[in-house]
Amino acid sequence: MSGFLIILIIALVFIVIYQIAKASEYSTILRGEEVVNKQVNNLMVWLMIAFFFLGLWGIWECHEALIDKMLPTPASEHGVDYKWQFDVTLYITGAVFFITHILLFWFIYKYQYKKERSSYFYPHNNKLEIIWTTVPAITLAVLIAIGLRSWSHITSEAPKDAQVVEIVGKQFNWLVRYPGYDKNLGKRDFRMINDADNILGLDWKDKANMDDVISESGEMHLIVNKPVKLIINSRDVIHDVGLPHFRLKMDAVPGVVTTLWFTPLYTTEQMKKMTGKEDFVYEIACDQMCGKGHYSMRGTVIVETEAEYKAWLAKQKSYFTLHKPATTTAPVATTESDDKATISMNTTTTH
Repeated sequence: MSGFLIILIIALVFIVIYQIAKASEYSTILRGEEVVNKQVNNLMVWLMIAFFFLGLWGIWECHEALIDKMLPTPASEHGVDYKWQFDVTLYITGAVFFITHILLFWFIYKYQYKKERSSYFYPHNNKLEIIWTTVPAITLAVLIAIGLRSWSHITSEAPKDAQVVEIVGKQFNWLVRYPGYDKNLGKRDFRMINDADNILGLDWKDKANMDDVISESGEMHLIVNKPVKLIINSRDVIHDVGLPHFRLKMDAVPGVVTTLWFTPLYTTEQMKKMTGKEDFVYEIACDQMCGKGHYSMRGTVIVETEAEYKAWLAKQKSYFTLHKPATTTAPVATTESDDKATISMNTTTTH
């Protein structure tokens, strides 16, 4: 019954529109087509002018309403460079937008239809074509070149002293792996992935895996003012590591390792004070639609001092310790000196 009523209402709306159109047509005949066309033309001109100014007002109001929701100061060196590029692009395209639209609405008003005015046929101008094709092309080429420079920088080889962190996407959360005191991440083999006791497929034949720490909560710890190299991968479908506060993102592709590096500029505590928000967190977002649970792929980044990071890492248990396989080579002692660790290994069998 409700479906029939909807169809009936739609039909009535079309009938009303048709009747209004017919009434307008009869009115035009009675009042004179030329007079009506002139009145309609004047009305359209002033409506377009009103639309122009209302549009500008709307842009300003949206800016004022959403300015508090904008991202705070970029939290990485790359982010500062990115913001500069974004601002330059916005100023250039914004200037072109306003100039062209002011001219558009001015021409609508100035050259509205008048009986005594005839049109001027202006088919082509080679000089004008070259100017308005070449100038935008050069401008865009320069902007693209600047962007490629930044892209090649963050995807280049990270500094040798950079912190190394691996982040892996899976439906639907982030897995973060840190090297232990040996400073090296062990090898992985996708054929060894097991959600019960080997969530990243760590190869236990590689002794570098023995002290690696894995966070399944999607929480990433970084050191302020220290370069960090992210090793990015996916267990299943394409995800995307989005770091909006650092102005970074990179696809996480199954079977393909992608990397980027950057330097965090402010700790989480500093950013809380800068933004005036006690609940502020650096966010990890999945910027690629990856399935029905995509909305839940939200991780966090904690940027802290090196001392705080070492204190946190010292409290963490290695993934091997938490999920010791039945037969493997296990670490029996760990010592740290000048940030370098020596791990003595002993083959053990558990039953």
